[in-house]
Amino acid sequence: MASLVRHLTFDCTDAYRLAQFWAAVLDGAVTDEDFPGDPEALVVAQGSALLFVQVPDARTVKNRVHVDLQPQDRSRDEEVERLLALGATLVGDHRVPDGRGWVALADPEGNEFCVERSAAERAPQ
Repeated sequence: MASLVRHLTFDCTDAYRLAQFWAAVLDGAVTDEDFPGDPEALVVAQGSALLFVQVPDARTVKNRVHVDLQPQDRSRDEEVERLLALGATLVGDHRVPDGRGWVALADPEGNEFCVERSAAERAPQ
C-alpha cells in the first residue's frame, strides 16, 4: 500500500497563534493537547490536518508549496473578505473577467495560499 499524507507541516515562529488562524480559516480546531507557547500545534478540520512547528529562523523566501482553498458555502470574494478580516494579507489578485483565476493571500507569518472559486461559482450557468 502507498503512503498517505497525514498532515501538512508549516515551520513558523508561533505555532499556537498560527494554528488558531488556520483553525478559523478551515472551521476546524486546535487540538486539546496544544496550548500557547507550545512548540507544536495541530489543527484538524474536515478533510485536512495542518501541523505548525516552531523554528528559530524566520521565513526568507516564497514558499514552494502552498494550500489552495475552495469556499464551500460562500463565494470566493466573500471568502477573501472573511480571510482578510481574520488577519490574512493580500499578495496578488489573479482573477480574470470571466470569473476564473484565484486570489493569493498570506497568513500572519507570510505563508502564501490561494482562494479559488467555490463549487457553485464553477457550475454551468
